[in-house]
Amino acid sequence: MVQATGRDPAAQGAARYAASRGGGRETARRARTRERLMDAAYRVFSEQGINGAAIEAITDEAGFTRGAFYSNFASKTELFFALTERENRTRLETLRQRFDSVIEPLGRARDKPSREFFEEMVADLLSTQPDTRQWCLMLGEFRLLAMRDPEVAPRFLESARTFRQQLAELTEATARSVGLRFVIDPVHLTRLLIDQYESAMEEAILSGAADPESATRETIMHTLPTLLHSLTDVVDSSEA
Repeated sequence: MVQATGRDPAAQGAARYAASRGGGRETARRARTRERLMDAAYRVFSEQGINGAAIEAITDEAGFTRGAFYSNFASKTELFFALTERENRTRLETLRQRFDSVIEPLGRARDKPSREFFEEMVADLLSTQPDTRQWCLMLGEFRLLAMRDPEVAPRFLESARTFRQQLAELTEATARSVGLRFVIDPVHLTRLLIDQYESAMEEAILSGAADPESATRETIMHTLPTLLHSLTDVVDSSEA
């Protein structure tokens, strides 16, 4: 158990957090508290940054006390990781649902789909992504934190790699389900897609676009459909 020393609030909070983890199964009330704290942190972190945001700002936004914070998270960094994992799960699930509704009903492809097909697919997927501007700001904060803190860096890299791997598995399985395959490693393709998306969003924010989401979609539509079209092929009968 973490021992608090002196009157250090952070140490005392860490001790309360450690003690709370021994309480067994998480209750529904505790889960709701964690969700509200993460919702509040999403808003506060994206506007103030993780270093600039005080724990009180998060708890005030959520309507809780510092004690509630430390009963659920050992530190702002732990909250940041929990929030990132939740948002990654949300985005993967959103993409999975859209893949199911847009691509799988097409049936098995006999010929390579047209570029127009990829344009429609990318436009549909982009229209379902939630809170794009805030998420880009969050990712920027996360990267800076990881680059400055060698203890955070390995966990950040692992989180990013896990997300890419899961997204690659999802896109590859979806493509295979309709008789398509990627001509490069799906993980490398996923990195290209993510880099394109994040670069377009950063440019939209930096340019002061009135609607960053629309500006991002416009930029991506110039390149992403063509990229997907060129890196996708029909599965050979021997591979089926």
